[in-house]
Amino acid sequence: MINNDVLRSIRYMLDLSDAKVVEITRLADPDLPLDKADVPGYLRKEDEPGYVECPNPVLAHFLDGLVLHYRGPNPDGVPRPVEKRITNNVVLKKLRVAFELKDGDMHQAFADAGFPISKPELTALFRQPGHHNFRLCGDQLLRNFLKGLTLRVRGG
Repeated sequence: MINNDVLRSIRYMLDLSDAKVVEITRLADPDLPLDKADVPGYLRKEDEPGYVECPNPVLAHFLDGLVLHYRGPNPDGVPRPVEKRITNNVVLKKLRVAFELKDGDMHQAFADAGFPISKPELTALFRQPGHHNFRLCGDQLLRNFLKGLTLRVRGG
């Protein structure tokens, strides 16, 4: 999925203001050059005037900031390395950690979106890329997960 679509979906899901998006992103990196004025460009669709492509570091720090916002800092005090490339699998993992979702919660989110997946399919999404059972998370799969999670979070 395009980084902008992921950011837009999560922002809608959590009903975040532009300032809150910046605040959450800065939890992961206070020195990140991101301003409240940058956010609207990231939230526009590709065909809209003023669209700005959301860079990987911004989305990576936003997702890490979500984890810090909901779960707090790492207990051992060591910050996790920032992902160089944001894949759909990484987005899925970060959301799972941020919202403390168990397998049952994830299955329910997919089912709520009308896209149920089996237990082996779900675990394959969280394997390391070199593992023989690893499965890439496609755009449709992530889109449906975000839809189901939005229904869960927003209650509707």
